[in-house]
Amino acid sequence: MNIRKRWAGAPVGAGLAMALLGSCSIQSGGDAAQDGNTIVVGMSDDVLAADPASGYDPGSWLLFNNVFQSLLSFPRGSSTPQPEAAKSCTFEDGNRTYRCTLRDGLTFSNGHSLTSEDVKYSFERAIRIDDPAGPAPLLSTIAKITTPDARTVVFQLKVPDATFPSKIASGAGSIVDHSEYPANSLRKDGKAVGSGPYKLKSLDKSKAVFTVNSGYQGTARVKNSGITLAFFRGDQKKLASALQRGDVDVAYRGLTARDISKLEDSAAAADKGIDVVEGTSAEVQHLVFNMKDPVVGQLPVRKAIAYLVNRDALVSEVYHSTATPLYSIVPAGITAHNTAYFDMYGGSPQRAKAEEALRTADITDKVKLTLWSTPSRYGPATDDAFRAIAKQLNASGLFEAEVKSLPFDQYEKRIAAGELGVYVKGWVPDYPDPDNFTQPFFGKDNVLQNRYVNNDITARIIPDTAAKAERGSTEKDFGELQDDVARDLPILPLWQGKQYAVAHDDIAGLEWTLDASTVFRFWEISKY
Repeated sequence: MNIRKRWAGAPVGAGLAMALLGSCSIQSGGDAAQDGNTIVVGMSDDVLAADPASGYDPGSWLLFNNVFQSLLSFPRGSSTPQPEAAKSCTFEDGNRTYRCTLRDGLTFSNGHSLTSEDVKYSFERAIRIDDPAGPAPLLSTIAKITTPDARTVVFQLKVPDATFPSKIASGAGSIVDHSEYPANSLRKDGKAVGSGPYKLKSLDKSKAVFTVNSGYQGTARVKNSGITLAFFRGDQKKLASALQRGDVDVAYRGLTARDISKLEDSAAAADKGIDVVEGTSAEVQHLVFNMKDPVVGQLPVRKAIAYLVNRDALVSEVYHSTATPLYSIVPAGITAHNTAYFDMYGGSPQRAKAEEALRTADITDKVKLTLWSTPSRYGPATDDAFRAIAKQLNASGLFEAEVKSLPFDQYEKRIAAGELGVYVKGWVPDYPDPDNFTQPFFGKDNVLQNRYVNNDITARIIPDTAAKAERGSTEKDFGELQDDVARDLPILPLWQGKQYAVAHDDIAGLEWTLDASTVFRFWEISKY
């Protein structure tokens, strides 16, 4: 994601992805859902916004991906965007112009026709409002939008941007009815009018109710008659109890790692007809180092930490194997992933090398260190994880580390002020491309705010890779970037998450909602 967003499955093979694409059909949601049933999905996240010009949280994007159409979308199991509201889209002029032709007969759920005017209005509105919690940074390469006719929209880009299709296939590309949304401000009534597979019937603090949009025209084939999202507002025990009682059919984004691990191995859960569905994810978490800090601003200190952190123990003991160790800034399953940190610092603690690194800086006393956490944003396990890392560092006899927590608002302010030396950042991607794990971290005004500057990355690698339409051709440059970052150590990758949904055994299709695109596809879920 770009500068603001979703702090917190690998794509299938190309042959299978093409087969899946071939199986998609344009179909009315109402026809597809005649034999379905309403399904209740419980989650601990809230939906913070119903207006796609705001809302960069996972819950809001879940709403956007199901209620609004984008010109393109990510088909199930694929990381390559395909036409959705568009019939076709093509690059012109060396990836500086992107032209899309809309499908015939598109309408919003209120019956209004969807035309190129609505597409232009939606993008320009999001950019103009530039809400602090909105997607405007993802659209920053747009210079001008023209509409030669009612079915054609042309994007003139400031620079070549081969990632543009992926950006507009995300929630940032949601198309709104120009007559329903104010041009210069956010919609305040909590309602949503889109052209996607579902309509938002109601939204309050306890739940969101979605019904099937019978006028939908697109690639999704709806397999139920509606979805209700039940909000548990961080109460993980209550969500687990509701699932066991049958008050919810599916628990998504909310159960603890310990709960999931127990359920996976539980005969009692199986007897109750409760299944754990595991998917892949590109969600990551990092230790971040303030490069101007008097302690970790020293490369030998950062190297010593890199030599001592035991990721295997961390994901086993704290996350109960619901995550996997991560050894680079681009996660597994994403183009150009490598293992730069493993290659340089190993996969298990190396005390002798850590001590040697400190000695090169004439550091002989224990290094005093504070690890800063904010569990209110990244979950209660974050404090446990940081305590485990501090214990690992202290066990070496080279560090005297402690853990402190802050509420998220104070945490962000102190990071911006340069007051925290070592802190946590998590990341849920907007789109499954290596650009989304590098440009936001190392580009101009990056989200890490850790005072790291690498002009070669900013001025050469990021612009060069953004211009390459064939994403496989970026592997060499992104590999160089990952190696450079591993040597400089402005961040230390910790883990890559897995996605889970826990459901009663009469629920099917969840495997098609849990992949690296991060799109939770309501329409794939069925109940029998």
